Amino acid sequence: MTVPSKDALAIVPDDIDLGRSPLAGQLSMETYVLGAFNPGLTRLPNGNLLLMVRVAEALKEPAQSGHVHAIRWHDGRYGVDAWPLPSVDLGDPRTFRLRGMGWQVLALTSLSWLLPVEMTPDGGSVVTMHYDRAIAPQGDWQCYGIEDARISHVGDRWLMTTCSVSPERQGTSLYSSTNGLDWRFEDVVLDHQNKDMLIFEGLIDGQHWALTRPLGDAYFAYPPGSNWLPGPSINLATSPDALHWKPVRAPGLRPAAGHAGSARIGGGAPPVLTSEGWLVLWHGVEANEGVGIYRTYWSLLDRNDPTIILARGRLPVLEAAPALTARLSHQMYLDNVVFTTGIVDHGDHYIVASGEADLACRISHIPKDSIRV
Repeated sequence: MTVPSKDALAIVPDDIDLGRSPLAGQLSMETYVLGAFNPGLTRLPNGNLLLMVRVAEALKEPAQSGHVHAIRWHDGRYGVDAWPLPSVDLGDPRTFRLRGMGWQVLALTSLSWLLPVEMTPDGGSVVTMHYDRAIAPQGDWQCYGIEDARISHVGDRWLMTTCSVSPERQGTSLYSSTNGLDWRFEDVVLDHQNKDMLIFEGLIDGQHWALTRPLGDAYFAYPPGSNWLPGPSINLATSPDALHWKPVRAPGLRPAAGHAGSARIGGGAPPVLTSEGWLVLWHGVEANEGVGIYRTYWSLLDRNDPTIILARGRLPVLEAAPALTARLSHQMYLDNVVFTTGIVDHGDHYIVASGEADLACRISHIPKDSIRV
């Protein structure tokens, strides 16, 4: 059971014109859209909404001639690398794992770039797809793509965090804009395996605040009987300029014992300020076969000290909606996944953007009183 919402798919893979892709004409192998999903969301100065859609462009036949292939950016162009099939494990449709490395080493079956899509103020229809403003890799730190934009409107600037993927690091990069449409790369701001960075939509005592989510292969146990579980958690950081970040000593949102979504948690939409505090939408994963069951939950943080958690919703805000993706069954490769990435105010309700099944963009209208203390 979830809180009530009105839901629709806004962008699906067939909406994307790969003839206008940043990769168009550069590869010797045919590509297709594996997914158009996990969109950043903001409101533009003209009142329209902007979805920053992650387009995962994949090779149609990655395994050929005894090798598996992957797309990589290098020195201003895109090419294809090849690994012998016996050296890889192809168990996941999104990645393949290189064997015999001593630790987990992955390569991707797709390369992601970001497409700004302008929507009507209610998110009901597309106004323009801004292919001329697409955001694509521009350095070795992004050679395997740019993923999962989150957009925060802070003062007179829009700040966008993305996950940049490369052998160097899987870290967070920052972009900025003065109009929400034209973006400038600022820098890498978080290092390896610190992702799902969400910048608060406002300052606290003149400081930027953000949620982060560092990952690792080892975690230390809480004592027996603790309310908390070890594992990935949502941490906090502060910055004077949105470029240089310092971790906050106090813990943020931690996986709770007995909570269905505590197998893995991470940030969803950037925190927005309400009359009651900072509203945070985050994802919690319930373990099952495969990637798990992803749902969206909410928490409320103190407006002056976000280390203080005022409330945590009992019910999920969103969960996967098979009825939405029924018409896309021929393109599905995952289920039970909703991954929230944006929120904007729309009067008596919020408009929330999510990725549905790592395949499409979902727009949900959620009454404010359904996620209120």
